[in-house]
Amino acid sequence: MKSRAVEQGFSLIEVLMATALIGIIAGMGLPLLGDVADSIKLGEAARQVERELQTARMTAVSANRPVRVRFNCPGVREYRMVELIGTSTVPAAGDSAANRCAIASYPYPAADRNPLTVPNNDGPVRILDSTVTFQQSTTIEFWADGSAHAAVGLVNPWPLIASPGTNIILLRKLKTRTIVVNSIGKVQLLP
Repeated sequence: MKSRAVEQGFSLIEVLMATALIGIIAGMGLPLLGDVADSIKLGEAARQVERELQTARMTAVSANRPVRVRFNCPGVREYRMVELIGTSTVPAAGDSAANRCAIASYPYPAADRNPLTVPNNDGPVRILDSTVTFQQSTTIEFWADGSAHAAVGLVNPWPLIASPGTNIILLRKLKTRTIVVNSIGKVQLLP
């Protein structure tokens, strides 16, 4: 009795079909991976801004001094926590100066830590990823009691943030992430 040889392996047509199928599936998945990468970068930037706002609130409470977070300061996509030079009711002219976020004028860390000279609690200038921008933002001022305030015209002291809060919106391509700050100083990153 003769035994037949058993053929093993794949034909060229089967290999080409499998390769084409893998290529089609990969081609459909690549845009999804790009969307995931965009979401990750935007989420990371939003968490960094949220942490800076939380840090500013804690600094205001622990130092018993008003602290602001300024956006697009000193440049686009940059933000910085700055301690008020004056007071909430009578801010010094320097608190609104164009160079208030400039490291050259207001270094980080402060040149001295003397509590009689301010600012002592300015933070470093933070920079968003080059593909992320602030779509909407307003300077927020935290007071020693932890409450949050925003500028309304030239009124001093700044009034409490109105209910339901103020939004800071970050944009990357067509996706946005929103951070809400309310009057009691709660900082929340929305999903």
